[in-house]
Amino acid sequence: MTTSKPELEAVASALNSGAIHLLRSLAAVDRMAGLTPARLSALSVLVFGGPQSLGALAAAERVAGPTMTRIVDGLAAGGLAERRPDPADGRAVVIAATAAGDGLMRAAAGRRIAAIATAIEGLSARDRRRLAAASGLLDELARTIRDGTRPAGRTLA
Repeated sequence: MTTSKPELEAVASALNSGAIHLLRSLAAVDRMAGLTPARLSALSVLVFGGPQSLGALAAAERVAGPTMTRIVDGLAAGGLAERRPDPADGRAVVIAATAAGDGLMRAAAGRRIAAIATAIEGLSARDRRRLAAASGLLDELARTIRDGTRPAGRTLA
């Protein structure tokens, strides 16, 4: 089945709108962490991705090195991240979440997941199944956009 460009753009527009509205609706939940969105996002990379060089962290967050330095300085001042010697290169450092940073991030993620789960609970069983099936596709789309690759053709069951 061939999908026309206007049909693809309509789906893309609907996904874009849904993603923006979902993220905006979670902003109040995220503010409960007491961090700026940039600090919370960088801390998330450190907690769920492990220690990173400043350059790798800046690349992951798509910001310039000086901007990431300020973000890391704020996290370090709050006791949420620290600079450690790089185990592979004694002359370099990596940024790592502290135990306090790990706890704060996991609590923030838990609040976000709980808010989404509460919203999902109000859906019909059929819609919950459809949403669960589509969630994997969202990750695949994100990888495709990030990596610039074309997804393999697949269908939902």
